[in-house]
Amino acid sequence: MLDFDKMNGLVPAIIQDADTAKVLMLGFMNREAYDKTLETGKVTFFSRTKKRLWTKGEESGNFLNVVSVKEDCDKDTLLVQVHPVGPVCHTGMDTCWGEKNEQPIMFLKLLQDFIDKRYAEMPEGSYTTSLFESGVNKMAQKVGEEAVETVIEACNGVDERLIYEGADLLYHLIVLLTSKGYRIEDLARELEERHSVNWKKH
Repeated sequence: MLDFDKMNGLVPAIIQDADTAKVLMLGFMNREAYDKTLETGKVTFFSRTKKRLWTKGEESGNFLNVVSVKEDCDKDTLLVQVHPVGPVCHTGMDTCWGEKNEQPIMFLKLLQDFIDKRYAEMPEGSYTTSLFESGVNKMAQKVGEEAVETVIEACNGVDERLIYEGADLLYHLIVLLTSKGYRIEDLARELEERHSVNWKKH
C-alpha cells in the first residue's frame, strides 16, 4: 500500500524508459493521479504549481505509455517504466537532464527476446526459424563462417564491413545460444565474473 502521507499526499515518480533504461524525468503523483495512471495506461502527475492533475502529453501528444509501475521498499516512491512518445522534456530534449534517450547496447536484450519468441513460435518463412530447424551443427557452422568473415574484414577489409560481419556473428551466436537454452545475458554474466579480481581461469 503506497504511503501518500510522508509528503503531504504526494509520492515522487521516477520515469524510466523500459527499453533503454534511461531515466527520463521525475514527477509527483497524488492518489488520484496514481489511480488514473493505472486506469489509462498513460502517466498522469499532480502539478504542484497548477494544483491539478495533468497527463504528460495532453497538449504536446508526447505521452508516456506505461509498461510497469513499481513501489520502492519504503512504499513512498514509484518507478514507472514507460514507452515514451516523442521527447519528454518541455525543452524538446529526450530527457529532463538534456540526455539523448538511447542505449544501443540494450537492443541486444530486445533482439534476444525477439529470437526467443521466434524459437517458441517457429513461424514459417522466418530466417531465424530456418536456422533453428537446421539443427545445432548447422547453427554452429554458421557461427564459424561468420567468425571467419569477421576476421577477414578486420585484417584485410574496411571498418564498415567489419561492423556488418560482426553484427552477423553476434546474431548467429545468439541464435545458437537460444537453441541450447541460454541467452546473451549468460555471456554477460560470465564476462562479469571474469572481471572480478578473484576470478581464476578454469
